[in-house]
Amino acid sequence: MAIAKNTICLWYDKDAEAAARFYAETFPDSSVGAVHRAPTHYPSGKAGDVLTVEFTVAGIPCLGLNGGPAVTHNIAFSFQIATDDQEETDRYWNAIVGNCGQANACGWCQDRWGVSWQITPRVLTEAIAAGGEEAKRAFTAMMDMTKIDVAAIEAARRG
Repeated sequence: MAIAKNTICLWYDKDAEAAARFYAETFPDSSVGAVHRAPTHYPSGKAGDVLTVEFTVAGIPCLGLNGGPAVTHNIAFSFQIATDDQEETDRYWNAIVGNCGQANACGWCQDRWGVSWQITPRVLTEAIAAGGEEAKRAFTAMMDMTKIDVAAIEAARRG
């Protein structure tokens, strides 16, 4: 896989390859590319350790960097995955949260490596884009959720 002109670089302590493989198994249009090993010792590792991993998450090119424990992920960066129905929403949510992840409010969760994800049903995005009272009802319903409930959002849209 050639490195794209613009690639998201995600810093991991030491598990970039495991994270990339999890994402590739979980999301369609995802894969693991080249795994590059350190040519020499560096502050948080030694020669031969996995240094970087090229991977794709839902069509987005990424590079995982095993940079050590000095930097951690935070909610300021997240992947937003649009889902078509409750089954797809549940599948991604359960994969992330059920693999030592953490559930957060309003459709957000974090994977075991601390990367934030928004598992967002299209019905919610469409309701907010519609504006007016429909958007207000859907947004209000969402504020009380962790994982998004598609049926509840649809009901809120209808009033």
